Amino acid sequence: MTDRYAVVGNPVAHSRSPAIHAAFARQTGEDILYSRLLAPLDNFARTVAGFFDAGGKGVNVTLPFKGEAARLATKLSERARRAEAANTLRFDVDGIYGDNTDGPGLVRDLTVNLGAALAGRRVLLIGAGGAASGVVGALLGTGVARLVIANRTRERAEALARRHGAPVAACGLEDLGGEPFDVLINATSAGLAGAALPLPAGAVAPGAFAYDMAYGPLAEPFLAAAGLAGAARLADGLGMLVEQAAESFLVWRGIRPDSAPVLAELRAAR
Repeated sequence: MTDRYAVVGNPVAHSRSPAIHAAFARQTGEDILYSRLLAPLDNFARTVAGFFDAGGKGVNVTLPFKGEAARLATKLSERARRAEAANTLRFDVDGIYGDNTDGPGLVRDLTVNLGAALAGRRVLLIGAGGAASGVVGALLGTGVARLVIANRTRERAEALARRHGAPVAACGLEDLGGEPFDVLINATSAGLAGAALPLPAGAVAPGAFAYDMAYGPLAEPFLAAAGLAGAARLADGLGMLVEQAAESFLVWRGIRPDSAPVLAELRAAR
């Protein structure tokens, strides 16, 4: 029988995850069916339970449910536990296993697909929600010289920074300016509303790389603002989407597909 998986979020109609996992299934010969699942904002747990009860094997979790997904899991990977957020759930006979593949997906896209150097660099991470929480540990693992988390609510940024210690610092968005960063990563959902984040020119170092974890039109406001502030390279998160999906596929099926041809196919279709 075909195993069923889904991406759960709100909104979720724009997600390209079904096409990505269909390509992975063809490549690996795995018999899976992957769909989109819209969860009401106040009914994530019930939506996931219904999918599980109907025979579903696992889900990817996107905005705004990654924190709730971690709390729903009965067992967490170390990276999901530290992030307090999960983007991958696997339904096992003894409960729900939660993992977070966002960090490995982001780092692989930046370093392998895009050739960005992270070791020794000053990195600004904008946002302190589930998306940001999932990537802090992976960024630190690359040997960054300094990581600053900036968020509209300063207290949330400080709480996330405290979970990781040095060299992580935190500030409010209004405090940015003066300190230049070599890599700037937007992990907020501001693009959903077409909103650009305030980005002082002083925050962008010469030759800086600006990256939005969203993809397509949702990434355009931040990337446009970063370009105007002086960023030399701009990239959206389509590659991160593919790379984190490959890691999720590994969690579910025990096989890591080759992400490169799938990413090339998606980029060619844009």
